[in-house]
Amino acid sequence: MTARSKEESKEYVLKMAKEHDVKFIRMWFTDILGFLKSFSITVEELEGALEQGMGFDGSSIEGFARIDESDMVAMPDPDTFQLLPWRPREHRAVARMFCDILRPGGQPFEGDPRYVLKRNLKRAADMGFTYYVGPELEFFVFRDSNATEFLDQGGYFDLTPLDAATDLRKETVLTLEEMGIGVEYSHHEVAPSQHEIDMRYTDALTMADNVMTYRLVVKEVALKFGVYATFMPKPVFGINGSGMHVHQSLFRGDKNAFFDPNDKYHLSKEAKCFIAGLLKHAPEITSITSQWVNSYKRLVPGYEAPVYLSWARRNRADLIRVPEYQPGKEKSTRIEFRSPDPACNPYLAFSVMLAAGLEGIEKEYEVPEPVEENVYEMTEEERQKRGIGTLPASLNEAIELTEKSELVRKALGDHVFNAFIANKKIEWDHYRAQVTEYELKRYLPIL
Repeated sequence: MTARSKEESKEYVLKMAKEHDVKFIRMWFTDILGFLKSFSITVEELEGALEQGMGFDGSSIEGFARIDESDMVAMPDPDTFQLLPWRPREHRAVARMFCDILRPGGQPFEGDPRYVLKRNLKRAADMGFTYYVGPELEFFVFRDSNATEFLDQGGYFDLTPLDAATDLRKETVLTLEEMGIGVEYSHHEVAPSQHEIDMRYTDALTMADNVMTYRLVVKEVALKFGVYATFMPKPVFGINGSGMHVHQSLFRGDKNAFFDPNDKYHLSKEAKCFIAGLLKHAPEITSITSQWVNSYKRLVPGYEAPVYLSWARRNRADLIRVPEYQPGKEKSTRIEFRSPDPACNPYLAFSVMLAAGLEGIEKEYEVPEPVEENVYEMTEEERQKRGIGTLPASLNEAIELTEKSELVRKALGDHVFNAFIANKKIEWDHYRAQVTEYELKRYLPIL
């Protein structure tokens, strides 16, 4: 969408709503865990909503507010106005807008994940940078939400009759494009019934909104086909889980700040410091980028998910991969952070990744040598000798690291930081009290 003034954007929304005979507008925002929240207003309320926002009770939204301070205002962002293609058009159309959450006095609410990301992007802007991201979200499609019955036995890039979801992917891509979201690739992934659709690189705020839209579109289209799509990081034991590899770069104006034609890796000093920042702070940001108990079932050696703190150009075992430079493609120089999964809150995940990278730039961290050998095949001693650490192995371990992190506290702000950690501690306590099928099979016959 071209840059417009606030007034022009509002006029555009009112005009579009009229032209497309829109009756309902869904106001979208997220809680701290990244769940999409929504309430509808009628078109008659639209002009007032664009001017003053719409009041709602924030006390029942996860991580938002206590009962005694529950009044919130959802202020729609007119630049995010889109028709919902899966809603019937014949009897009045339905549109959506993402909202910024404000306090009744009009000041931003510090518990709003969108505001958290805006704050971190401002820090980058003050340093002269725009932060661009291109996440690759993988997902599984099963018969229904009750079990993990595959639809196919296809593999990576397969195009066979076994890939029952070809039409589903096609329809998902078309729906995303109808909603103004550019798509670069769509293909079958490594595991049976696993798929990936990659959105076109854009600025981080737009992309966080796009990730929220993408997850809903994938689920809506699957529903239409009578199947179930899930972004659960590791739904099936023994096969690859689903990741969200995040390609990222910093731009100064229209120049890629990560590119240096004279460096042997074609990486600028800023790029190397950004990599060093991500490597150093990766363990403490992992509870944000991999936020569920189940996330850590994916982050185990042997299934393509990264576990070790290393970077390289070709090696896909590393946490950070730098795709090889192609002459004439300076703008596509980027780094790929491979540990996040697609069930994270994108606003918070992009915030902590950016904060870690900027810390590296501000403090001029030294980047270690790249590791082109397979880290999985090294012995523990070899890894220690090379100074290659590991990501936390459980949500509990990850939360303990985050709790001590000044970087994460600063990136998220006290409100989100405290609410997020409190929520995750409860999740861990619930999980560790469970008696699993594995334990019954393993111990009941022998103890």
